[in-house]
Amino acid sequence: MDAFAINFLVLLCLNIFTHSFCIRIHNSTCIKSEKQALLKFRQDLQGPSNMLADWTRNGDCCNWSGVVCDNVTGRVTELHLGSAQGGCALKAKAETLVRPKLGGKLNPSLLDLKSLSYLDLSDNNFGQTPIPAWFWNLTSHLHYLNISRNQFLGNISDLFTMSHPSVVLDLSSNNFTGPLPRISVSVTALDLSKNALSGSISHFLCYRMNQPMRLEVLNLSCNLFSGEIPDCWEQWPRLVAIKFCNNSFSGKIPSSMGTLTHLQSLHLRNNSLVGEVPFSLRNCTELLTVDFGANQLSGEIPLWMGERLTKLIVIILQTNRFHGPIPQEFCALSSLQILDLSHNNLSGIIPSCIKNLSAMISRNNSDGKISYNTSRGCFFDDVALVVKGVVMDYSATLKLLALLDLSDNNLSGDIPEEVTSLKGLISLNLSNNLLVGRIPDNIGSMRLLECADLSKNNLSGGIPSSMAALNFLSYLNLSNNKLTGKIPSGTQLQSLSASSFLGTELFGPPLTKDNTSSPLTPSNTVGEEEVDNGPKVNWFHLSVEFGFLFGFFGVIGPVIFKIWTCGFVRNICGRDSTLSGISEFVDSVLERFSERSDDCGVVAGRLFLAISCRRGGENVWGF
Repeated sequence: MDAFAINFLVLLCLNIFTHSFCIRIHNSTCIKSEKQALLKFRQDLQGPSNMLADWTRNGDCCNWSGVVCDNVTGRVTELHLGSAQGGCALKAKAETLVRPKLGGKLNPSLLDLKSLSYLDLSDNNFGQTPIPAWFWNLTSHLHYLNISRNQFLGNISDLFTMSHPSVVLDLSSNNFTGPLPRISVSVTALDLSKNALSGSISHFLCYRMNQPMRLEVLNLSCNLFSGEIPDCWEQWPRLVAIKFCNNSFSGKIPSSMGTLTHLQSLHLRNNSLVGEVPFSLRNCTELLTVDFGANQLSGEIPLWMGERLTKLIVIILQTNRFHGPIPQEFCALSSLQILDLSHNNLSGIIPSCIKNLSAMISRNNSDGKISYNTSRGCFFDDVALVVKGVVMDYSATLKLLALLDLSDNNLSGDIPEEVTSLKGLISLNLSNNLLVGRIPDNIGSMRLLECADLSKNNLSGGIPSSMAALNFLSYLNLSNNKLTGKIPSGTQLQSLSASSFLGTELFGPPLTKDNTSSPLTPSNTVGEEEVDNGPKVNWFHLSVEFGFLFGFFGVIGPVIFKIWTCGFVRNICGRDSTLSGISEFVDSVLERFSERSDDCGVVAGRLFLAISCRRGGENVWGF
């Protein structure tokens, strides 16, 4: 047999052996002890009868729904029992599963799954269930844990023992209380938002001053944390996103945050922070989102934000104490899509260079999410914005939104015509300022505009006819201005609420005669004679008044004179027969005058006589 034939036979045998080995690997079954552990875990769970129906003693647990096994060892490595994948801000490796919700309690048999590295129990119905202490021991060999949106109760133990080099923990939207747990160096992403954790966070940030941490995403928003934000951020150099919104942090923004040169998202909204924006943040040149809204920050808005942070997409500084002008340097931010400077003390004019905000000039047709790359996937950003008078959270469509909100400041001057070049704007709010002049004639070119609020200014002139062409406009407020003239005809404007135009001198639909601020026809017209400009005479009321006076003095006057005579009164007021005679006399007199005087006079005469002589002859005049 020649060498070629020998080599061919060897290769054929190797191929057959390899194929047979791979088949055995692929068909490896789960470990019996781990199958028993899963069955015990299922016994304490509650849910619809068809949930986990294939988890039976006769089946191979590696083929059960939600279970992933290692192809070589057959050990259980992953449990995908989340009701809806995607609860964590980070996109982890998992298939999308939509299931009914699980409930009940957690069985410690999970500890017998020694190779378990991925556990997703998110968005289930374990409501108000205390988290068992043993559960945190699972984290020692997990690289992904998601128990968000379950309303679990209890404290979170310190999470030091992490054997995996990169760990994602999502414990958000529960009812965890107590202090913030300290974490292992290997934790890459930590989401503890929407819990009831409290106290300071100094022990969390500053306890390992000599060992750099690997954390890239830190979300502590919507808790009860208080005190100052510690100034020891040098130990967290890999941070990409920080969310501290909706807590009770006080003091200044720490200057050491300027060492976070990889930072792309910084949210400090709705706390009690004071002072100026630290100059050191100019080093965070990768920032895409800055949200410092609803604090007590002061000083002028830093010019370097427009000069150095050139990648910014979102700037939210609303509801603070910033003063001074809007920095013209912001006009160089070509990626800026959301600028909210409302509710401050800004002054000066709206810079005409605003036309250079190129990301607001046209519609963004890219993916609607603003995302940040980390070593474990993508982090999707979200912000709260006031649109159409309502606070709304934007995440999935955030990058599709273009918004300019400069309301509630002291801005003056005209609305620059250059604003109308921002044709990609969805929302424009310039209300409650000191703006004068006319609404730009070309505002109708902003065809994507859905919300426009120019109320509470000193704008004058008419509404540009081009505004009737804004087909997407569903919210408009022009109230409390000095606008005049007829509202342009167009389906969109006439379908809006009449309150959008109150406090002006506008007229026409949707305003009616009852709610228009001024008459639909002017009271004085140039060219009319002077007499027509005076008060008009109402002849009906005048005739009634004359009738009353004539009846009173023509009929009652003589009667009073006779009654007033002392002898006459004393002789007749006590005798019924005489009183009857006088009554007949007065009736004849009234009859004679009734033909000439107004009915009001007749009635007045009778009333006066009835008052003058009461029954029984009492002298009501006191004589």
